Amino acid sequence: MAIIFSQSSKSDSYGRNEILIRYKSGNLAARTKTDIFIDPEWYNFVIGKIVDTPNKGKRIITEKMRNDEEYHKKQKTILSEIDKLISDTLKTKPDRTNSDWLTDTIDKFYKRGKHKPIIEKKIIEKTIFEVLNEYLIEKKSLSDVRKRKFLVISRVLKRYELYKKIGNKKFTLSFDISLPEFEEFLQNEHQLAKQCPEIYETVPECRPPKPRGQNYINGILNRVRTFYKWANETEKTNTDPFKKYEIKESVYGTPYYITLEERNLLYEKDLSQLPQLEVQRDIFVFQCLIGCRVGDLYRLTKKNIINGEVEYIARKTINGNPVTVRVPLNEMAKEILNKYKDYDGETLFPFITDQRYNVAIKEMFKVAGLTRSVTVVDTLTRKSTIKPLNEIASSHLARRCFIGNLYKRVKDQNLVAALSGHIDGSKAFARYREIDKDIRVELVKMLE
Repeated sequence: MAIIFSQSSKSDSYGRNEILIRYKSGNLAARTKTDIFIDPEWYNFVIGKIVDTPNKGKRIITEKMRNDEEYHKKQKTILSEIDKLISDTLKTKPDRTNSDWLTDTIDKFYKRGKHKPIIEKKIIEKTIFEVLNEYLIEKKSLSDVRKRKFLVISRVLKRYELYKKIGNKKFTLSFDISLPEFEEFLQNEHQLAKQCPEIYETVPECRPPKPRGQNYINGILNRVRTFYKWANETEKTNTDPFKKYEIKESVYGTPYYITLEERNLLYEKDLSQLPQLEVQRDIFVFQCLIGCRVGDLYRLTKKNIINGEVEYIARKTINGNPVTVRVPLNEMAKEILNKYKDYDGETLFPFITDQRYNVAIKEMFKVAGLTRSVTVVDTLTRKSTIKPLNEIASSHLARRCFIGNLYKRVKDQNLVAALSGHIDGSKAFARYREIDKDIRVELVKMLE
């Protein structure tokens, strides 16, 4: 009697039935499972009766069909190898009194390590918004700033879905999002807000959408891609449209930064008539002296001041190779800390929201007369333009002040990176390495 293959009457969560093996010849009999699950319509294909097509008639080959065919081809290969091993085992004349020989043969086959049972986990389908909410809950390493950015993205995605529903009422945003269409929506949303005001009444923002530059759009797409990567790794979905989509290259100008003289001018400006602005001025100058990102600044407490240094782990590196940064405090930094020694809040200083902090920085620059013209790249046109320093000043300017002035003096990326928290070979750091006028003069003097 030959080896008989059959299907179990019970199916898994995909509706696939397990292949069973039965053998009987004289008083040698056995039956066992194979850990091979197949779709009933692919049964003949897998066991070899029909080699070319899995079912009768012409079929429209969908993406699911292609995936199914690949899956069942693998199962067919494994099953044929099991069949051969059983035939070889029968030649050794197994114990006729022991019916476990067939099960032992299957176990031996998988223990070889060449094949493992192909068991697919059922992905519980959830909406992209439900999974995005889970991401924000489960990703404990996300800072409050980054969480807020992802909440903004969630609202943008919801407005995109509502916009698509105008043309197709049955449209529901899925993980299989059309990235070219979504990017086009991001580019034109400021115009759509006027054309479809009902969408923005349903999913409002604190201010109407403004024209977005490509760098800003790239930031949104990069964060969405980060979310997709997590969703695939945690098996929330097996769809990733970014595999076949290339995000455009961001364009940056040469970083501008304030000089030490300008920093000192700001610190020495009498703001006693503007006490709230004075506090934020002190915080900004302190940030200029330690060079950290605003997210790291807002996490500092008195515990981060150790033996005359500020010590922290750069949050941007916390999920990869954590970088511990230690920056010695100079006299100006110690003076500012002493000014707020009686502040009993949980943080090092009385911080306000990062958005209000940026507004305060622009105001303090204007009051201090730091209004010189600066050449920057326009975020929309990507062309050079001239703007007053006070209109474009932000918290990141403090970090640039730290890095730019240090590099100008030591001209050593590794030394500066040790204090700024940049990882080795950081592309972002390279933008700070502009050879300014003073360095160019020094280089030319070497030829004298």
